[in-house]
Amino acid sequence: MRVIHDRDGETETLAATVDVADSFLARARGLMFRPSIPDDYALVFEFDDRKRRDVHMVFVPFDIDVLWLADDEVQAVETLSAWTGLGAGEAARLIELPTGTAADVGVGETVRVARRST
Repeated sequence: MRVIHDRDGETETLAATVDVADSFLARARGLMFRPSIPDDYALVFEFDDRKRRDVHMVFVPFDIDVLWLADDEVQAVETLSAWTGLGAGEAARLIELPTGTAADVGVGETVRVARRST
């Protein structure tokens, strides 16, 4: 899987190493207790419906960028600080990335999760 940013006819890969938090425990743990993440990494949270989604940084010792998406459209982008950051937005999908990765991503743009072709 890859996380891809589409803007103005240009395509940029934001992450080539992607994990999906697809269980209750994986969603609850998120990035907590990890010492760091690779530069090309993303953690994707998939949900069945669009609603307010909160993100906290308790036990996450590094800053991250967070994207809140609905139908691949960016609803919010925020950089959260290690340990104390809090963020919220409407979303059916959340993507957590290394800080600075989403610096060029804006609200209303498209970010999608693409499966690798075999």
